[in-house]
Amino acid sequence: MSEAMKKLQEERTQLFTDLYTGTIPKRIPISAALPLELRIEYAGKDLGRTQWTREDMLDIYEKSFELTASDAYPSSFATYPAHHHLLGSRSFMMGSKGIIQHPEVSAMQPEDYDDFIASPYDCLMEKIFPRIYPVLDTDPVSRSLALAKATKAYFEYADFYAGLDAQLIDKYGFFAPPAGSGSGGTTPFDLLSDILRGFKGITMDIKRCPEKILAACDAILPLSIKKGTPAKPSPLGANFIALHMATYLRTKDFEKYYWPTFYKLVHGLAEKGQTCLIFCEDNWMRYLDYLYELPQGTRFYFEYGDPRLVKEKLGKKHIISGFYPITYLKTATKEQCIDKAKELIDILAPGGNYFFNFDKSPYSLNTINPENYKAVLEYVRDNGTYENAGQQVWDKPKEDTIDNVLADIPEFRSKYYTPYDTFKQNHPAPRADLDDVVGQKMQQYEDMLFHMLMMMC
Repeated sequence: MSEAMKKLQEERTQLFTDLYTGTIPKRIPISAALPLELRIEYAGKDLGRTQWTREDMLDIYEKSFELTASDAYPSSFATYPAHHHLLGSRSFMMGSKGIIQHPEVSAMQPEDYDDFIASPYDCLMEKIFPRIYPVLDTDPVSRSLALAKATKAYFEYADFYAGLDAQLIDKYGFFAPPAGSGSGGTTPFDLLSDILRGFKGITMDIKRCPEKILAACDAILPLSIKKGTPAKPSPLGANFIALHMATYLRTKDFEKYYWPTFYKLVHGLAEKGQTCLIFCEDNWMRYLDYLYELPQGTRFYFEYGDPRLVKEKLGKKHIISGFYPITYLKTATKEQCIDKAKELIDILAPGGNYFFNFDKSPYSLNTINPENYKAVLEYVRDNGTYENAGQQVWDKPKEDTIDNVLADIPEFRSKYYTPYDTFKQNHPAPRADLDDVVGQKMQQYEDMLFHMLMMMC
């Protein structure tokens, strides 16, 4: 890393360190992701072929940096194609144009509720995954071989992109959370409704078997906390949660089915030292009072709604972002796009607790005018300074706002997940003095497989 890039990275890291610890930073931090699909299109490459081969990916990434003035590394979640294809996925499927689509699949049937409530992870392994991934619906040997190939494919892609990210973060001086401090999570109700029962199924279940929904969400909670707990929690890291189904529910159904386990999930992770970054998809304005009850410094970015109301209700306790309509970058002039950024900064930036981002990432190149995208980010970078940098935002320690819920939540257990303390009963280390290193490796491999399987749903 050059001295210039090292200095830039230190400055950018300080922006987010201040923001995440309740201090007004020197200027508004920018965290705007560039999805893989858009990067490939911007470089003029074939979307489908490039996702499979990863050819010229370094050049593709570097070219995409022409578009951005983000302080945070502008990467985003990518769906890897190979392991889904190997398993015949019904839930993640690449179309002819190279876009990986997510059709609605109802992989869990009403009669599965009792088994699912007894052990969600066991039910996933035994019943649900073979429905989502038909290649797993076969004899034990064939299933094992298929999963072995899929695991190899998944980590081959994951390791490739992790190496690419590490190289570019340092080369271009981006801020990035410490290694091992990031995680991805799902609220219990969203896991149940979005992937397993589907929109139609969960809607019928609310009428037919409401108590089973409640029991299923409670049963999922230990799994969600396990999934959302990173290897190395850090104030600079986060558990990313995209909220899906809440806005389609009646408020009374949200209160009954969605909120209780969502609340416990976010507070439980905060107990473990992990902050949540929550994408409030759709319009969450009727739920702002609920969001306020989450731990201080929870990070929200909003798709739609009233930024003034969000600032008023959440801006002193929580970190907020979003609202900038990504579609504006396609339809408006450069001046109009910059004016929109000014408008949102005037509303959301005063008093701190704000980073700039759009209401969503630009999924493809045809959704934005690249010139407008770049102009907006450069404007925020050059003009989003604070006169009161260094001022404290929060009036109490974050710990005082965390509800200690973990004591009442069972620890995650499954016959298909074997912690090292259990594993070593039948497979002890070759020597007693090697137990720590052997244990670390065995647990690492167990958790790697767990997280891959959870990414599959």
